[in-house]
Amino acid sequence: MPDLDRLIAFYQSLTPDSVGRFAEFYSDDAYFKDPFNEVRGLGAIQRIFSHMFTQVGEPRFVVSEHIADAKGAMLVWEFYYRVRLWGRGETQVMRGVSHLRFDAAGKVCFHRDYWDTAEELYMKVPALGSLMRGLRRALSA
Repeated sequence: MPDLDRLIAFYQSLTPDSVGRFAEFYSDDAYFKDPFNEVRGLGAIQRIFSHMFTQVGEPRFVVSEHIADAKGAMLVWEFYYRVRLWGRGETQVMRGVSHLRFDAAGKVCFHRDYWDTAEELYMKVPALGSLMRGLRRALSA
């Protein structure tokens, strides 16, 4: 069983410099998928998180819940950030869940993030948000 508290602390204190520490927690051939990426391998996963720091300002994860056993875990999180394209602006929040599986050595070998791109991202984009909110109103019961 991995040290889940240590892994959660790693996510919550992630910085551009600490991205290099993924090897402490992830297997060399780990799989990662989120709504925009699907990659295999430690280097590719590190590139995704490094890229995050260039795309948004002040990113940070807060894990609010977790469920775990020896084979895997589900982490409920909030991701706080500022959109660089919109200037400093107000802090945004995105809510999601990570499904993790561990290998025999206790390292993450599978990481799948689930979050609603429409609600958590697209509806916050100025012009696109109006269109998305109108579509949601038209489709809701």
